[in-house]
Amino acid sequence: MGVGLSYRSLPRSAFKGTAMKNRLSISRRALLGTSILSATLALGAAPALAQDASTAEAAEEGALDAIIVTAQRREQNIQDVPISVTAIDDEALAAINSGGQDIRALSGRVPSLVVESSFGRTFPRFYIRGLGNTDFDFNASQPVSLVYDDVVLENPILKGFPVFDLQQVEVLRGPQGTLFGRNTPAGIVKFDSVKPKNYAEGYAKLAYGRFNNINGEAAVNIPMGDRFALRVSGLYQRQDDYVDNVLPTGTEKDAFGGYEDMAFRLQAKADPTDSLEVLLTGQFRKLDGTARLFRANNFTRGEEGLNANFSRGEVSTDGKNDQSLDTQNASARLTWDVGPVSLISVTSYWHGTSTSVGDVDGGYGFADFPPSGPGYIPFTAETRDSVPDLDQFTQEFRIASNGSGPISYQAGFFYFDEHLEILSENYSTLGDPFNDVGGVNIVVSQEQDSKAYGAFGSVTVDLSEQLSVTGGIRYNDDERDFTVVRSKDTQFPGFLQNPLGTVTRKVSDDTITWDASAVYEASSDLNLYARVARGYRAPSIQGRILFPPATATPLEDGVTVGKSETITSYEAGLKSTLLDGRARFNLSGFIYDLNDAQLTAVGGEVNANRLINADNVRGYGFEMDAEIAPVDNLLLTAGLSYNHTEIQDKNLTTAACGAVRVDTFPDVSLCTVLDPVVVDAAPFSAAIVSIDGNSLPQAPRWIANWTARYGVPVGDGEVYLFTDWAYRSKINFFLYESVEFQDAHQLEGGIRVGYKTDAFELAGFVRNITNDTSAVSGIDFNNLTAMVNEPRIWGVEAGIRW
Repeated sequence: MGVGLSYRSLPRSAFKGTAMKNRLSISRRALLGTSILSATLALGAAPALAQDASTAEAAEEGALDAIIVTAQRREQNIQDVPISVTAIDDEALAAINSGGQDIRALSGRVPSLVVESSFGRTFPRFYIRGLGNTDFDFNASQPVSLVYDDVVLENPILKGFPVFDLQQVEVLRGPQGTLFGRNTPAGIVKFDSVKPKNYAEGYAKLAYGRFNNINGEAAVNIPMGDRFALRVSGLYQRQDDYVDNVLPTGTEKDAFGGYEDMAFRLQAKADPTDSLEVLLTGQFRKLDGTARLFRANNFTRGEEGLNANFSRGEVSTDGKNDQSLDTQNASARLTWDVGPVSLISVTSYWHGTSTSVGDVDGGYGFADFPPSGPGYIPFTAETRDSVPDLDQFTQEFRIASNGSGPISYQAGFFYFDEHLEILSENYSTLGDPFNDVGGVNIVVSQEQDSKAYGAFGSVTVDLSEQLSVTGGIRYNDDERDFTVVRSKDTQFPGFLQNPLGTVTRKVSDDTITWDASAVYEASSDLNLYARVARGYRAPSIQGRILFPPATATPLEDGVTVGKSETITSYEAGLKSTLLDGRARFNLSGFIYDLNDAQLTAVGGEVNANRLINADNVRGYGFEMDAEIAPVDNLLLTAGLSYNHTEIQDKNLTTAACGAVRVDTFPDVSLCTVLDPVVVDAAPFSAAIVSIDGNSLPQAPRWIANWTARYGVPVGDGEVYLFTDWAYRSKINFFLYESVEFQDAHQLEGGIRVGYKTDAFELAGFVRNITNDTSAVSGIDFNNLTAMVNEPRIWGVEAGIRW
């Protein structure tokens, strides 16, 4: 269950008096195809919730549409799925992505979902029910898996693939270890692209907005006989630089903030026989632009919130700032219907390269060598992280039962193979005598090979007309080999860093994950469900050792290992329809225990990532969705989630924020730590604090979203107004708690006004209409550096369909 942002839920009566009425009278299956494509292009976000099958006549009276999802690897009405799931179709994505937004625009638009990044568009980090990973290294393991057309995208640089020409997105909350396997203890974000069809169709749309923002998207479906079809689709996004670099040596106007992002997809579908379907896909993405902007000392010690140093259109930085990304994919899906069962094979290969460099200290100059600022910069830090080579191969074979009998089942085998190379470099902006060629004075190279195997099976049994139960089990086997090299001849002198040679690590584990659930139809308008599931995240290694402690020895080399984590989750809920199908109310509650939780301690005095395991993380909460079409042409939706997370480990500590000169701050600590101090801070040595009882980072207690959409038939089309809003409560940026490194709340809204017909649409839009300014993350190792949300964007969009 879950509030979704889906046009499939628009009341059919909203289109009375228009040419759409006939389309909206056809069968439920057709509604999932043709009428979705002809529905309002990016009108807004309406819930993708379930209802019982209703007649076309009832639908004509304003009932909300059913939603079909594949959360259990087969097509089902979302109301029958015993999982907290939200479906978001491509048109809803178009609305919230107006103005060139990327996948981070989903944050807060779905209950219990947060998406953020310290790399901007290249490296999104997902959190569901408070569970995520703040790690900024390119081999970071995340507990939220992203699945694109049945293919898992493991590496963070793949997870930012743009959203375009999609049938829908499904957000599955809670462990998904049986059908989707490893690294899914928090849940899954699942993307399904529009597939080739046997009839000609297409669309094109182009938007222009603030900062010379251009957002273009198009798709063409080309039938070639009865048994072959092509679909070509693409996305182009670009924006000018709009942030000035303000330095004492002179302001550089419009220095940062721009990007150019393009993606392309080609699909070929063949049906050589009535029982065999072959789908071939090729995709690529190319991105060039500005990396994340770090803003030095935009927090004030001892105070909450952004300070007077902050100006959205200005930064002060003396380092490099840019990023690029190239990814390519080829995949093949074969489906063979052999009567009682279907045999499915999904083969995929992804390749990628990426680089991102930023001035991590967020300012200019340092210490007692003016000019420097803003605020006090103890030392400079400018780093580049690159992926010279990423290769991911996956293969899945699956057997799935056909028919509509009382028993359905599926089973399969999964193989994952990844090779990853990472290069990390530290730059000197001072021209010091230890500076290497090109300004690089520290180089660290990592190489990681990962393999995983899985075998799984799941069975659903209808015990009666009202009650069905599902049970599944999966065997997981993972191994990872890691090598990191930091050469002596590329180091700072020994009194600053202890040079290390080659360091290796190897981790492996095998385990069983499972789930059991039941759905009971209490009435024709009410389904009750319960689910218990065990999930698993494979062991991981962190070796970004640009800045390990100067006292490091071969046994203390800065490379850390996180052992496997397991989660047991209990969930129950109801899914209901009301007012003759004009309204829905859905509610789920959950509680989970995450054992040996993999956590990442980021930043501190050496700006490193360190993996640690907590004995336990306890979480509980609820998700609520409501939707109502009180009168013709008006649709209102609301979503709400509450997530309580608590680290439970009395012996678990971490380094707090970095340290500065004693004569600058007598108590040494850079920030105001709220946790119990175990070891006091010292000059250039951070305090060690207990984090027992803390909530997880980037885990707001409350997330709320609501929308309103009103349309008035005019001539052959419709004039409409749509607004959507998303709220999240307080977040902490790190495992420890401090006065400075948090944000009290965030509220962003959008509005869209337009006119559309079956074939044409013209609209104006504004995103972040109130120009909400919120810190979304920080850097804590040498000053009070902030990262902030996106600015207000406005523009116009025109689109056609055929």
